[in-house]
Amino acid sequence: MTPVVRAASLRGLAPLVDGLGGDSAELFRRFGVDPAAVGADDAVIPVRSAGLLLEVAAAELDCADLGLRLAEHQDLGILGPLAVAIENAQTLGEALDSASRYLFVHSPVLSIAQVPDPEGGRGVTAVRYGATGPEPLRPQASDLGLGLLHRIILLLHGGPYGLRSAHLPHPPLVPVTRYTDFFGADVRFSRDAAVLRLPTSLTAAPVAGGDRLLRTLALEYLDTHFAEPDQGVTDRVRALLARSLGSTPPRITDVARFLRLHPRTLQRHLAAEGTTFETVLDEVRRAAAHRLITQTDLPFSQVTAMLGLGAQSALTRASRRWFGASPRSVRAEQG
Repeated sequence: MTPVVRAASLRGLAPLVDGLGGDSAELFRRFGVDPAAVGADDAVIPVRSAGLLLEVAAAELDCADLGLRLAEHQDLGILGPLAVAIENAQTLGEALDSASRYLFVHSPVLSIAQVPDPEGGRGVTAVRYGATGPEPLRPQASDLGLGLLHRIILLLHGGPYGLRSAHLPHPPLVPVTRYTDFFGADVRFSRDAAVLRLPTSLTAAPVAGGDRLLRTLALEYLDTHFAEPDQGVTDRVRALLARSLGSTPPRITDVARFLRLHPRTLQRHLAAEGTTFETVLDEVRRAAAHRLITQTDLPFSQVTAMLGLGAQSALTRASRRWFGASPRSVRAEQG
C-alpha cells in the first residue's frame, strides 16, 4: 500500500510558490496533486509525491528554506480533528501525547514521540519528529515538520518555551543563522533524527484556554472514526485509560461501553492477548506515575489524584511495588 499523507499538509504552498514567481497549478499537476484537494479535509496524497514536490519547488524557485517558509504559513488547522484535541489539552504533556498517539490520522508513516535527550542533558527531554517507514523524510519535509511542531508548541505555551536546541538529520540548506532565527535557539545538523530538546518540566505547563469537554469529544471522534490499523484491544484499552486517568473512575464497564463490547467480551479479548483489565490499568498508572514523579515537581497529593488513586498511602505502596522505593526517593534519585 502506498504511504499517504493528508493533502492539507501542503496548505499554504500554492500562494508561497506563486509569490516566488512560480506556477503552483503547473507544479501540482506535475506531481499528480489536485490543488482543490489541498483545501479538503479528507483528501490524501502519496507521501513520496508531497516530499518530491517540496524538493523540486525549492530547487526550481531557488528557495532552499522553502520548508521553513511553509512552516511559517501553516498552523494547527492542517491536522484537522487532531488539532481540536491538541489545542484543548490541559497541559503541554497532554498535547504532545495526543499528537504522538493520533498522528497516524494525518499520515500513518509520520510520528511524534517523546524520547530521552540525545545530548544526555539534565532536566531535558526531546520530542522527535520523523518517518516510521523505510524511506526517511526529505530535507524540506524535515524542515517543514519540525518547524511546524516548534510553532505549535510556541502557540500552546503562549511564547518562548525554553528550547535548548533543535536537531535536523541533514546538513544546513541555507545559512545557519536562518535556522537559529527561526527556532530561536542553537540548531545542530546531520544528526540521527529531527528533534526539539525541551525542559522536562514543560510537559506540566498548562495550555491556556483548553476545554476538557471539547478535548474529550475530539478524542472520542478520533477513536471512533480513525481506529489505528491492526491496533489490538489491549492497545485501545491502554489508550482509553491513559486519556481518562484521574478524571473518571477506571471501570471496565465504562471502557467496554465505549468499545461497544460487553464487559465479559472485553475480558475475553484481553485474555486472548495475554493480559487483564487490571494489569493494563496498573501498567498505565505505572507509566504515568514515573513521568509525574520524575519529570514534574507536582505535590504527591496531586500525583495521587492524577493517577486515580484514593489516598497518598496508596501511591506510596504502589511506588514501592513498581520502583522499589517511595515516590520521594524516586524523585530524589532523578534530581
